[in-house]
Amino acid sequence: MTMKRRRFLHLVASAAALPALSPIAHAQSYPARPVRWLVGFAAGGLNDILARLMGQALSERLGQPFIIENRPGAGGNIATEAVVNAPADGYTLLLIGSSNTINPTLYEKLNFVFLRDIAPVASFIRAPLVMVVNPSFPARTVPEFITYAKANPGAINMASGGNGGSPHVTGELFKMMAGVDMQHVPYRGSGPAQADLLGGRVQVIFDNLASAIEHIRAGRLRALAVTTAVRSEALPEIPTIGDFVPGYEASGMVGVGAPRNTPAEIIDKLNREINAILASPTMNARLAGLGATPVAGSPAEFAALLAEEVEKWRTVVKFSGAKPD
Repeated sequence: MTMKRRRFLHLVASAAALPALSPIAHAQSYPARPVRWLVGFAAGGLNDILARLMGQALSERLGQPFIIENRPGAGGNIATEAVVNAPADGYTLLLIGSSNTINPTLYEKLNFVFLRDIAPVASFIRAPLVMVVNPSFPARTVPEFITYAKANPGAINMASGGNGGSPHVTGELFKMMAGVDMQHVPYRGSGPAQADLLGGRVQVIFDNLASAIEHIRAGRLRALAVTTAVRSEALPEIPTIGDFVPGYEASGMVGVGAPRNTPAEIIDKLNREINAILASPTMNARLAGLGATPVAGSPAEFAALLAEEVEKWRTVVKFSGAKPD
């Protein structure tokens, strides 16, 4: 074999090996430019705050900006669809929240299938909601509330920030499992709903803990229970609903996803970095201040959680007959 032929065959073999190596090389260099991170809600809410906290931490670790873009509308579906249709290259991410697991049943027609079209990357946190009443309400415990509700069917007004939102379906889950009848009163946002609870015009809200905790501590609202399976470190004296309604559990859930077919090497790299950030004492302290608990894990574990949540909320949405605003 001549030298030229040997060199030719060597070049052919090297070229054939490049496609197998390129995903790994691509992941090693990722990110080589800024990353867009879409949030389906307006700035200032828990999802937005978490995206900005995690985005800043990822920027510091990976050396590229993670730019938060707020795309509110249709319960987060506008942002989700934008990410579904983005290139699957790791440079467009979605902040996944509880709405993403409720919307597949709440909305009859979507231009995407969430569990199919969004690749789970990593979970961030789970956070309790809290069942709160006006202090003038006669019930001081969940059993007393259930007894009152059964004695006065339809007399309790349950407020929320809108049809199909996490506070709404969390309350509907309580109605379903406790066997009580309450009237749902939707508002355009959690602020007006909470204002009417403070004013005594409605009787109960299943509110985000971060939104209600200062009112609880000041005595302006009475917390009956948190919605998670275990007590919240932020309100350790408050029991869980599951203590009185066996099997009850609901929580806010936040994580990150990417368009399907995003290279596994990029997803795994983001997952490792996010899990490392969640393990840091600094991030743990910030999350505790928001009443949230970090939940690290693999992309497969996050996918299993999302599928479980979609199935749970499918049952609740159908029970309630909820329709989007």
